[in-house]
Amino acid sequence: MTAVALVAGMSGANAWAQAPGSSGAGAGTATLSSPLAGGGLPAGEGAGFHSPQSPIKPLPQRSDVVAWSSLSNLTKKTLKTRIEPVFTAEQKALDKTVQRVQGFMVPMDTKPGQKHFLLTSVPLTCAFCIPGGPESMIEVKASSPVRYSLEPVVVEGHFQTLTNDEYGLFYRMVGARQVQ
Repeated sequence: MTAVALVAGMSGANAWAQAPGSSGAGAGTATLSSPLAGGGLPAGEGAGFHSPQSPIKPLPQRSDVVAWSSLSNLTKKTLKTRIEPVFTAEQKALDKTVQRVQGFMVPMDTKPGQKHFLLTSVPLTCAFCIPGGPESMIEVKASSPVRYSLEPVVVEGHFQTLTNDEYGLFYRMVGARQVQ
């Protein structure tokens, strides 16, 4: 049974009849469309989408942090084995400087205090939201643990732009600490 059949809960010819782009058992693969109508960005690109239906409040407007709109406004170059960001002059100017960013935590382990986590523009715990691409995430390496929270956090540290990260990330912050 194929993955399409497992997801659909069917087997045999019925599964293939339901798979778009298939003409029979074993012929072709399912074709998936963008989750956004009207030619919008597919999931996994841009800053993401924070749904008004979300029980989690969006990030508040702040003038003392780097805006996610500034970080997510970039183009990408597709190479043979990876996608490389093409940073704007504004983004390049942030490299190796101390910056503040706010976002939603994605913990890397089960401890209440996190020294290594991702910060995202959209909460990944929101069932109504659409996550963004690597331009909507910052890998954070904190100097002291930051308590995990579903609420937005603000961290300050040495900001880095990345062009060839092994995990495909575009941004990192090291020596970070939580601030108000």
